[in-house]
Amino acid sequence: MRFLTGAIPLFTLASCQAFSNTEWTVRLNNRCSSLNMIFGLGGGDTPKIPTSTTDRANRAIASIQRALASPKNRAFPMIECEFPPLGSLNKLGDGSLRSSQEVDRANLEFGQKLIGAISLPLIGSEVCLMISSAAPAGFLQQAKSIAGSKCRSLREGAPTKLSPNAVCVLLAPSTRTDYEIAKSLVQTNRNKVVIVNGFAKDRDSVPGEATMAYYFKPLTYNSQVAGYLIREYPGPWTTIDATSKAVLQKIGDSTILVEGTNTPDLRESGRLVQKSVDTRAIQSRAQR
Repeated sequence: MRFLTGAIPLFTLASCQAFSNTEWTVRLNNRCSSLNMIFGLGGGDTPKIPTSTTDRANRAIASIQRALASPKNRAFPMIECEFPPLGSLNKLGDGSLRSSQEVDRANLEFGQKLIGAISLPLIGSEVCLMISSAAPAGFLQQAKSIAGSKCRSLREGAPTKLSPNAVCVLLAPSTRTDYEIAKSLVQTNRNKVVIVNGFAKDRDSVPGEATMAYYFKPLTYNSQVAGYLIREYPGPWTTIDATSKAVLQKIGDSTILVEGTNTPDLRESGRLVQKSVDTRAIQSRAQR
């Protein structure tokens, strides 16, 4: 299997031997800590605004690695990450076929990097790439070129014969069936599931017991990006002013998540960003 550049391997070849689940977790935690120190990939008290799509992908992957090693709820190892797949935000919602295809390619590229990062050399951690039951045939074919026989369309149902240590990566789920299969793999099979850029979620899609490993949301005001809500697990949810880079708020899951879900309530972050912009405008006028 060939991976795109930029993936961060977790282990060296010298570490490839049989470990128990506990030993894997300890080594994964240690490896994640080393990578975070070397590359400065978050996990601390204040997250960083990504400087590029590559930087964002690396930060998301590092956060996912930390969540896989130590999820919020060890009895429910469902991990989630959410961010705009494209650098050009105006391409996300115009509804064109071309934009949709660009989003698909961006999600696949991230999925390829993620698989490369969480797969272990030689004996490896089994990784299954799962594709939404609503995904078009072209998307499925591209996914199979990445994961081969380990690619599964959820149109065919849940993957079978997974090892206990298998990690399932679910790209862009968009139907109730997708989310129900993901929850079943976690609750029944005890597999770890990573949901990447889930779409069309409702209150029942992703339970509150899940771990939001990485979240990056541009916040707009007057049709301009005025701030960001960022979460790099296990750090807090942080609202940042886009212009001054000032931290406007840091809060935890219990405060920001909509009750019973893994989805943040954006209203307070939006108000803080709006207030920051308005205050800056008033100060600018006063100095004229």
